[in-house]
Amino acid sequence: MAMLEIKDLSVYYGVIQALKGISFEVNEGEVIALIGANGAGKTTTLHTISGLIAPKGGSVIFEGQDITKTPAHKIVSMGMAHVPEGRRVFASLSVLQNLRLGAYTRNSKEEIEESLQKVYKRFPRLEERKNQPAGTLSGGEQQMLAMGRALMSNPRIILMDEPSMGLSPILVNEIFDIIKEVSASGTTVLLVEQNAKKALSIADRGYVLETGRIVLEGKAEELLNNKSVQSAYLGE
Repeated sequence: MAMLEIKDLSVYYGVIQALKGISFEVNEGEVIALIGANGAGKTTTLHTISGLIAPKGGSVIFEGQDITKTPAHKIVSMGMAHVPEGRRVFASLSVLQNLRLGAYTRNSKEEIEESLQKVYKRFPRLEERKNQPAGTLSGGEQQMLAMGRALMSNPRIILMDEPSMGLSPILVNEIFDIIKEVSASGTTVLLVEQNAKKALSIADRGYVLETGRIVLEGKAEELLNNKSVQSAYLGE
């Protein structure tokens, strides 16, 4: 059984249909890349999965449970974390306060402290800047903070929306190395990313979204070598 199953999901913004009955699945331990042009429906898909948008039709099944109508905060406590597009850190709060907010669904102080030390080990710069307001961090550091904050909920699956957006090539490589580490440590990853080549290079499988429909799916390697994917998304 898949860890996450999306079945015939339809979403509207007013009269505009953003998602037109999409279906896909994510198996435990996989990195899945969801690629497509701007406006294809990638962010809408993640928002619907994590409970921020209510779909008009279809269902979201997480670990065998229908969570389509479950509030977002309850979905977090079930083991799903979302790193939103644009990072969305709490600018006036310190790095440490941002991280602790990521653990708001957890009760054990010892386990929260353990997670905090793991985040610091993975992102040493966050420990160095733990007392700084998050708004004073660079773009790359804010992305690390958004990822660290999501990991503080001890998720079974993490949804990442455009983690490389606005970052320098060196930082993009660093962020993708961290995504690989997160996956290797046992967390399943659903990755939405404009940098299709980078996303597919670390993914197990991928889905191509075009104007609210999935038009292609397959192993990441197959999609990387697919001529239509290359010309449309890989600049080749």
